[in-house]
Amino acid sequence: MIKKSVCEFIGTFALVFCGTGAMIIDKESGGAVSHVGVAITFGLIVMSMIYALGDISGAHLNPAVSIAFVLARRLPVNNLGIYIISQIAGAFAASGLLKFLFPSNEFLGATLPAGTAMQSFVLEIILTFLLMLVIINVATGSKEQGLFAGIAIGSVVLLEAMFAGPVCGASMNPARSLAPAVVSGHTEHLWVYLLAPVIGAAVAIPLWKYLTSKNHIAK
Repeated sequence: MIKKSVCEFIGTFALVFCGTGAMIIDKESGGAVSHVGVAITFGLIVMSMIYALGDISGAHLNPAVSIAFVLARRLPVNNLGIYIISQIAGAFAASGLLKFLFPSNEFLGATLPAGTAMQSFVLEIILTFLLMLVIINVATGSKEQGLFAGIAIGSVVLLEAMFAGPVCGASMNPARSLAPAVVSGHTEHLWVYLLAPVIGAAVAIPLWKYLTSKNHIAK
């Protein structure tokens, strides 16, 4: 369990450090990274961490994903607290380091709605639902399976960040949003990014169970 905890800490640290770091550097450099570059960074770091850590912890890197795995009975409920604490700790460590490196940056990659809070709330539910549907279909237990699992999951993250990022931030991850919001002091819409991903991930599980259940037709 300690190894899994360390993996979730490192993986979530890397996700927040690279992903929100790309957003910060894009701002600091006057757009050198670009929105496309930020989306690619998020997708690539997720893919990389799955290949690096997936065999040990499953590389959830996301409290919403861990909660959904519990609902799917793919993660023991007594492991959930350790996973979430490790993920949040990794996210805060990354945001704290980015604050040290870029003290003048106002938002530190925090996710904020470009439109209404409800618009972003609905988008985050749908985005996380689609992401979780992919994750649960390429994962077995806490272990990512198959050569293309990381590519599939990373590609969904990249795709959703690409088209929805300018509107809602495309967080899909409570830990990724919590740390930058708290460290930067911009918590005004944090409820959207804590609640919506959990709902979206949880809703994906009943559908996955239905789609993968074996129908027994009486003859």
